[in-house]
This record gives sequence, structure tokens and C-alpha cells, in this order.
Amino acid sequence: MTVKDIASVIEAWAPLGIQEEWDNSGLVIGNPEDEVHGVLVAFDCTAALVREAVKKGCDMIVTHHPLIFKGVRRIRSGECVGDAIIEAVRSGVAIYAAHTNADKVPEGVSWAMARRLGLKDVNVLCDEGGFGLGAIGTLEKPMSGEEALDYVASRFSLETIRYSAPVPEIRKVAVLGGSGASEIEAARRSGAQLFISADISYHHFFTDGGLMLMDIGHFESEVEIVDILFSLIRKNFPTFAVLKTEELDRSNPVHYYVK
Repeated sequence: MTVKDIASVIEAWAPLGIQEEWDNSGLVIGNPEDEVHGVLVAFDCTAALVREAVKKGCDMIVTHHPLIFKGVRRIRSGECVGDAIIEAVRSGVAIYAAHTNADKVPEGVSWAMARRLGLKDVNVLCDEGGFGLGAIGTLEKPMSGEEALDYVASRFSLETIRYSAPVPEIRKVAVLGGSGASEIEAARRSGAQLFISADISYHHFFTDGGLMLMDIGHFESEVEIVDILFSLIRKNFPTFAVLKTEELDRSNPVHYYVK
């Protein structure tokens, strides 16, 4: 088994060519021809994750977020990205990311959100020809904005939600995992009464009353991609060592104080 074999399975499902132009999905560190004895699947790549991979005999890591995202001007210890790069190179661990390409395919990040909410008649929100950012569907039965808060919190196991003024009735729901504020207007044009995403800024919460916004957290909206990637690799290589990080539930860098 090689790095290229694992990458090919992921890219057959979520082609690199559909990723956003600013993204850095694909093989971030390593040689496509290197032999792989085990794969560790996680959400973000850190030095601790690389050490976990080595401990478990995995010489390839697959994450959702790319380790190297924007330009790296220096690689040195004592910095989060630098520490992870140094650990990976020293240990010979290949690092691969499936980011916005995994966001944009059906059954990817946003479709997992729609499935968790039990939405019906799900379609792509920002359609680029059968794929694209976000998803939109209908609730099994309409609910008020207040009822939707309880429902979303329950379905995503949330302790907190940031939201705009509730609307009287919600029938159509648009979702977009991760930083989705750029598609608020797309959700509005789609006829949704509720848009669920993350990293929504203060000023976006001034809505016209026709669309309610919920910010459920970046990690919380996307973390199911780890199970999706794990299942994809395991399905194609059933006898191969594919593992999920044991630290996933503790890996969210954002912490909440709930009084």
C-alpha cells in the first residue's frame, strides 16, 4: 500500500480539482510512492497527532484541515505548525488533507449536517454542477425559531449556539460546515428561513427578519467528516490498518465557558 493508493480513493470521491482556489487540499507532506502501513484519520494535524500516529504504527495521517494552509515563511519549533511539520518530516509521516473538496461533494460535510438534522429533499446550496458548498433541505415538519434552537442543540449535542433574532416559522434549512458567512445571501436567495454555519461575525446577525442565522461552531459543524473519511478508507481497504485519533473529542481548540 502506498500514499498514492490512499490518496486515489479519497480523490475519486472528492476530486482535488473542485477545491476552492485558496485551499490546499491533497498531499501536504510526503512522497506519493512511499509505502504505508497504517493511516490515522483526524480533524486537524498537530505535533501531538503525529506522535500518536507514530505510536500506533501509522505512517500516514489524513485530516480535514490542511496543516499548511497559508504561506509558511519559517519552520521552527515552538510554533504549532512548525512543530507538526518538524515531527512529520523527522518521523517520515505523510500528511494528507481533504478540505473544501470534501465540503463540496454530496455526502460530504454539509450533507452530513443535513442528514443529522433529518432534512428532506436535500440539494446543493451553491450548485456548481452537482457539487458545491452547502446544502439545503426541508424539515419533516415546520417549527418556530425557538423550537429550532432546541432541535439543533439536541441534534449536534451543543451547549451553546450564537443566533440572530428567531423567525416565526422555519420550513427550509440551509447548512454549510465551517466558515460559511460568505454564503448567507445564497441561503437567503434559496428561500431558507434558517442558515446554520460557523464563524459568523457580529454584523451578519443584523438580519431583515426573513432569515435566522445560527453559528454552531466550526469544529462542531464539520467534525463528522472524520467518520466519513475513516469509513471511506476502511471500505476500500477493509484489511488495512485504518484508525481514528483517540483525541478527537478533546481536539477542538475553542473552549466554552457555560455558567
